[in-house]
Amino acid sequence: MVDYHAANQSYQYGPSSAGNGAGGGGSMGDYMAQEDDWDRDLLLDPAWEKQQRKTFTAWCNSHLRKAGTQIENIDEDFRDGLKLMLLLEVISGERLPKPERGKMRVHKINNVNKALDFIASKGVKLVSIGAEEIVDGNAKMTLGMIWTIILRFAIQDISVEETSAKEGLLLWCQRKTAPYKNVNVQNFHISWKDGLAFNALIHRHRPELIEYDKLRKDDPVTNLNNAFEVAEKYLDIPKMLDAEDIVNTARPDEKAIMTYVSSFYHAFSGAQKAETAANRICKVLAVNQENEHLMEDYERLASDLLEWIRRTIPWLEDRVPQKTIQEMQQKLEDFRDYRRVHKPPKVQEKCQLEINFNTLQTKLRLSNRPAFMPSEGKMVSDINNGWQHLEQAEKGYEEWLLNEIRRLERLDHLAEKFRQKASIHEAWTDGKEAMLKHRDYETATLSDIKALIRKHEAFESDLAAHQDRVEQIAAIAQELNELDYYDSHNVNTRCQKICDQWDALGSLTHSRREALEKTEKQLETIDQLHLEYAKRAAPFNNWMESAMEDLQDMFIVHTIEEIEVRQLVPKRDHALLEEQSKQQSNEHLRRQFSSQANVVGPWIQNKMEEIGRISIEMNGTLEDQLSHLKQYERSIVDYKPNLDLLEQQHQLIQEALIFDNKHTNYTMEHIRVGWEQLLTTIARTINEVENQILTRDAKGISQEQMQEFRASFNHFDKGDAEFNRIMSVVDPNHSGLVTFQAFIDFMSRETTDTDTADQVIASFKVLAGDKNFITAEELRRELPPDQAEYCIARMAPYQGPDAVPGALDYKSFSTALYGESDL
Repeated sequence: MVDYHAANQSYQYGPSSAGNGAGGGGSMGDYMAQEDDWDRDLLLDPAWEKQQRKTFTAWCNSHLRKAGTQIENIDEDFRDGLKLMLLLEVISGERLPKPERGKMRVHKINNVNKALDFIASKGVKLVSIGAEEIVDGNAKMTLGMIWTIILRFAIQDISVEETSAKEGLLLWCQRKTAPYKNVNVQNFHISWKDGLAFNALIHRHRPELIEYDKLRKDDPVTNLNNAFEVAEKYLDIPKMLDAEDIVNTARPDEKAIMTYVSSFYHAFSGAQKAETAANRICKVLAVNQENEHLMEDYERLASDLLEWIRRTIPWLEDRVPQKTIQEMQQKLEDFRDYRRVHKPPKVQEKCQLEINFNTLQTKLRLSNRPAFMPSEGKMVSDINNGWQHLEQAEKGYEEWLLNEIRRLERLDHLAEKFRQKASIHEAWTDGKEAMLKHRDYETATLSDIKALIRKHEAFESDLAAHQDRVEQIAAIAQELNELDYYDSHNVNTRCQKICDQWDALGSLTHSRREALEKTEKQLETIDQLHLEYAKRAAPFNNWMESAMEDLQDMFIVHTIEEIEVRQLVPKRDHALLEEQSKQQSNEHLRRQFSSQANVVGPWIQNKMEEIGRISIEMNGTLEDQLSHLKQYERSIVDYKPNLDLLEQQHQLIQEALIFDNKHTNYTMEHIRVGWEQLLTTIARTINEVENQILTRDAKGISQEQMQEFRASFNHFDKGDAEFNRIMSVVDPNHSGLVTFQAFIDFMSRETTDTDTADQVIASFKVLAGDKNFITAEELRRELPPDQAEYCIARMAPYQGPDAVPGALDYKSFSTALYGESDL
């Protein structure tokens, strides 16, 4: 007994869980839900129905002829279900259940139901199409069913750049016709009315069949017929449309146009395969070219940075002292310019170089390429070693500058002290030699002689007192010599003159004492002779002696020196006041610098600690993390004026020759190094997140997986053999450090879907027409110009037995792209 309930079931086509296509924003079912809800009213339009009948009939026959049959009337010839089942077998390549050969209505319904069941098994739900309506010859339902078949077997599997079905077919048409004038494919109806789009499709794939430049937009019938005839004659695409029907219809039937255009797509499937192969090759070459560009940039930046380091280190290691403080202060100013102007860009270059290197290695891993190995001497470790040498030389240079300035300051102080003492001594000795050589005692009386002797004794005492000053002058001169004072020659000359004069004064003093004592004895003898006379003239003599003594006393009271001492006292007081003011200013500078340094230093330390916590505790999407880190970086850069202010205060301290500061533990060098490390650390952290985004997008890692990886990484601990195995992968250089990026690569490497050398070789083989070699002409025809020339320049000549002139070896080229591991 026939199950009429089953026989009369209505099939619906729409979304289902089976047979979903990839890409394009949804599945076949998603598309059909909006596209294939059959509009019965539209089918009443005679023009559209006529176009669909002709197109669908021609499309069915293009497949049925492979089985040696065809249909004449689409309404009648599918009624028994036999040719419908046969059509499905031909287009699917699968066997359907055995049809029923009976002539009764129930047999026909069962056959049609078998066909509808098969369609449903391919993931299509049929809307309001029942077997009885097909058996009854319902034209609208029959056309709807055939359209469903066309969609499922001719259109659904079309995929172009992540779009599929109708959208994929439309995108394919747009890509193919883009270079052609007067063609703008936006839909499957009026965009095709002038016929130029059909001709453009043919010309794009078979340019020898169409003289496109001779076609006119204002002659659509000629254009359409030309395309239809060429397609039928040379491409084995049956004529499915009438030019007049399309031209005379305001809006040609979309389904008819889509069906016919899909035939072009499948006719050019070989070309499509070649295009797919070319796309894969272009993608691989684009990645390789980008990587090569990054490698070249790294090599260039590394060379420039290393050359700058090489030039700078000898300058920093130059320890030739200058003669004056002014010259050394100029060296210090040059060093400040180096720290403020020349070095900061190089710090950024070094940081950017490390970032570029890490990004490049990430991209190479993601594209299944071997790791980048820089030229000898240009590894990141080489640059770090050179930089460390630079900073050591820099630190030693600054210390040497400050010590040298201290030395010159002491030398200037000693030299000034030498000049002052020498001037005082020379002023004191002025006239002394003439006085000692004076023979005034020859005409002197005994009392005169005694006065001269007392005066001489006072001078001898003064001379003995000056001995210490002369020794100090000599000692200062000796110290200036030992400290390599630049004007030592003049100092030595002056000191020698003072010493020679001092020796002469000593000798003259001794000679004068002897002469005075001798004269005194002579006069005493004479005086004895005149004793009697003296007794008589005692009152007068007493008066005379008293007067002479008074005169002599006025002569030896050292009045000039006492006056000079009184003049020096206010000068000394003034110098002390100046020194006090200087020290007060120095103390102000110390406190000013320390106040700022005690804020900036801890701020930098706190930021370093915060970055460390952020890198471990980052939450949200990677884009959120990246945005947060860049905002954090901006806040750090915005703090730079505080560092500039500290540099200005430090410069004032250096100009004041202040070398100690008890108010802070932070030196300017500590602040600079901390700031550079802070900028480098935040830049590296940002780069790590950027590389994680690259890895996530390339490997399809979800946010949940990324969070799981982060949690696993934060709790990564030793596990004997398993730990050692993992470490051998994530830390191949045995540095003892494992980055989160390397950990992600390890955790997700098995799920990576990347191109391989074998796939690229297979793609080149398609372009080469299955040959083991390819020619430059074929590369230029199939690839964009720059990538074609890229391959031609790098491919070695093919050496196989089937080689022809100009043959190129695409296999060795492909394996070289992926390194020796793929050879």
